[in-house]
Amino acid sequence: MRLQAYLARSGAAPSRRKAEALIVSGRVRVNGRVAGLGTKVSEGDAVSLDGRPVRLPETRTYLALNKPAGYITTLSDERGRPTVAELVPSIPGLVPVGRLDADTTGLIIMTNDGRLAHRIAHPSYEIEKEYRLVLQNPIDEEALRALTSGPELEDGPMVPPEVSRLRRGRRRTVLHLTIHEGRKRIIRRACEAVGLRLVHLERVRVGPVRLGELAPGEYRRLTDEEVKRLWRGR
Repeated sequence: MRLQAYLARSGAAPSRRKAEALIVSGRVRVNGRVAGLGTKVSEGDAVSLDGRPVRLPETRTYLALNKPAGYITTLSDERGRPTVAELVPSIPGLVPVGRLDADTTGLIIMTNDGRLAHRIAHPSYEIEKEYRLVLQNPIDEEALRALTSGPELEDGPMVPPEVSRLRRGRRRTVLHLTIHEGRKRIIRRACEAVGLRLVHLERVRVGPVRLGELAPGEYRRLTDEEVKRLWRGR
């Protein structure tokens, strides 16, 4: 494990970026030696910050949070904007898995289990993420077909998403998209690319974990079965 990840997961730093600053300043030692940015930590290594031991948490925590609009998916923000850290208990190493932009609402999984966090976030494990989209009418049918086919984006084509629960109203069209990718703002960029006007975007599921009736700003602990199914990938 990279040292900056170790510091973030232990709670010694609020993020990997902040951990890097601690390392560069010479405040971190591994086995008694001043560490560098390329340092990796293995089981049994002794890590210290300003002479104080740093250890990973022994108790694993798994939370589902309904992120409201306006909150940033990080532990701290230099511009003073509200963050998801303000909505959950202060637990060493607790971090959000993946990101939702400030305007996107819905399910964020937070954990101090680094291995599971990596498994959920990395596209190679193909953990499904399901979103509810509200689109402004009128809807161009060709644009809708282009979205569901996977439009070409500036960083490569979008893998065709799974579409479900399509409902048409007078002013709005609502549908669900299920994707495996985690590229930044991919659904918003895909809608823009095909000319669809996205009114609201909400993540409603990550793998087996559903948002359900969780109110905005509230969180709950994952069940043992949900954690087991996340490890299985479904």
